[in-house]
Amino acid sequence: MLLVFRPISVGDFIEAGDASGSVEEIHIFTTKLKTPNNKVIFIPNSKIAGDNIINYSLEEKRCVDMTFGIGYSDDVVKAKSIIYRILSEDEGILRDPAPQAAVSELADSSVNFVVRPWVKKADYWGVYFDITEKVKLTFDNEGISIPFPQMDVYLFPAEN
Repeated sequence: MLLVFRPISVGDFIEAGDASGSVEEIHIFTTKLKTPNNKVIFIPNSKIAGDNIINYSLEEKRCVDMTFGIGYSDDVVKAKSIIYRILSEDEGILRDPAPQAAVSELADSSVNFVVRPWVKKADYWGVYFDITEKVKLTFDNEGISIPFPQMDVYLFPAEN
């Protein structure tokens, strides 16, 4: 099926079955993938053909999906403005389609923003890492908190 319909090609970065990596070779019975950390995976073609295949290489543009949380006492409008400023300053982010930042969830300990800039596929990881770092550093400088899970433990003296 893979050799006939060609949903993947050598060089594509894919998820197939429970593995992901760059396609190195496609043979009659197996496909060879190389992971980003240089592991080699041989997947039976029957497993790939019988499951979903996500091919990240077919389109020229990719959307970078990120989530950032702020504290409930922080200024949502200010945080959103900071995020948009960071996105507008990054040269790897495409202007069309326009990046999106919106409050997506009122979670247990944070107000979460979904942030979705579009990039050329080759710029995906660079933009992902750069924006994540810039948001953290800028939130710190601007007094916006990033909550993290914590637990309060109360100890009561035992009665004898």
